[in-house]
Amino acid sequence: MVSKKRGSRLDSIGMTASTLCAIHCAVVPVLLTCLPLAGLGFLANPLFEWGMIILALLLGVSSIFLSYFRTHHRALPLVLLVTGFIIIIAGHVYLKGWIEAVVVPIGGLTIALAHFINFKYVGACTNADHFFHLKHNHPKKHLVKRL
Repeated sequence: MVSKKRGSRLDSIGMTASTLCAIHCAVVPVLLTCLPLAGLGFLANPLFEWGMIILALLLGVSSIFLSYFRTHHRALPLVLLVTGFIIIIAGHVYLKGWIEAVVVPIGGLTIALAHFINFKYVGACTNADHFFHLKHNHPKKHLVKRL
C-alpha cells in the first residue's frame, strides 16, 4: 500500500515535472536556434521530449491511479490525467509549428492540475472541514429546528 506521505511526494514531483514539461514545450520552439549555442540542444531532441512524456505517465499512474483506488475514489484527477496525455500526444503527432507550441503546454498544465487535485483529495480524506473533503455533510443536518 502506498503511504500518504509517499503519494504526496509523487504528486509534488508530478506537478513539478508536468509544469516543467509545459514550460519546455512552450519555450523550446521559440529558442530552437539558440539552444545548441548554449549547449542545450538535447532539449529539442524528440527522444528527450518522449522521455519526459513517459516520466509524466509513470508518475501519473504511480500517484493518481493508486490514490484513486486506495484513498479517494474520485474520477476528476483520472479524467484530467488522461485528457492531458491525449492533448500532449495529439499535439506532438498531429500538430506542428506554433500551434503545437500552444496546445502541448496546455496538456502539461492539465496533468499538473490533475496531480494538484489528487494531492488535495488525498490530504482531505482526514480533514472533515476541508473544501475537497469527500464525505460532505448534509447542510440540513446542522440546522437547529425552531418551534
